[in-house]
Amino acid sequence: MPVQTNLARELLLLLLLATCWGSAYTFIKVGIETIPPVTLIAARTLIAGGLLLAVLRLRGLSMPRDRVVWGRFLVQACLNSAVPFTLIAWAEQTVDAGLAVILNSLTPVVTFLITALVTRHEAVSARKLSGVVAGLMGASLIIGLGALNGLGRDVLAQLAVVGATVCYACGAIYGKNFKGLDPMMPAAGSLVCGAVLLLPASIVIDHPWTLSPSLPSLAALLALSAFSTSLAFAIYFRLVNTLGSVATTSQAFLRVPIGVGIGAIFLGERLSVTTWIGLAFVMIGVIAMTLPGRKAAVAG
Repeated sequence: MPVQTNLARELLLLLLLATCWGSAYTFIKVGIETIPPVTLIAARTLIAGGLLLAVLRLRGLSMPRDRVVWGRFLVQACLNSAVPFTLIAWAEQTVDAGLAVILNSLTPVVTFLITALVTRHEAVSARKLSGVVAGLMGASLIIGLGALNGLGRDVLAQLAVVGATVCYACGAIYGKNFKGLDPMMPAAGSLVCGAVLLLPASIVIDHPWTLSPSLPSLAALLALSAFSTSLAFAIYFRLVNTLGSVATTSQAFLRVPIGVGIGAIFLGERLSVTTWIGLAFVMIGVIAMTLPGRKAAVAG
């Protein structure tokens, strides 16, 4: 990461990224009404990857041809698109968009735990430890709500979102392997690899030629692909290099109110008191754990 960076600009991009991903949960919710999850995500990665390849071509840039780099793109696709996208789309058949975005807000918590216990390149401070505890308490309250309802499917769906969160955390750390590449290259490469993985599954599982998607679902798919994927991934890989993996995942606490608000306004979703308490703990935890000091925000 460069020693000097325009912090204000990077924070604005962080807010834009949070908005892109915060809105994705609602787009997914509308999309899966008439498009099965695997096919929705296969189309999402294919369209988004194609858009980024087109932009790269217009900019006069060519994708790398090194097999090692494409192998890394494939790993990144599993961690940051194909697997987590599909888990979330499947989960949102029974989980509200607002609840999904709250559970996904744990990404910085998981990122910090992996960093502290595996990579160990950051010191474990009391503030960060308290943030982890608060975040985990919030997740327990939210997931416990589904268990009390006695619906095993809801619990599995919530755990699927948590599984996607773990993938995103690993993807943020692994994304540091693409330093030196234009941010659109790993974004495009990982999305293309994700499409290659998901298209055969879509054909076998959903027989997409037999589907009759509605206009709202198709519109949601296009918005999901262009705004919440192509644009978001280009910003994401830039921020991983300028702000670092842990700081980049801090956009999760920004997308919580964005995602919950969008779900409440456009989908009429309502969260119970227990879920709101869990949300409060998650927000406190994530902010305490990821809020950088002045020097950390400006210097690498």
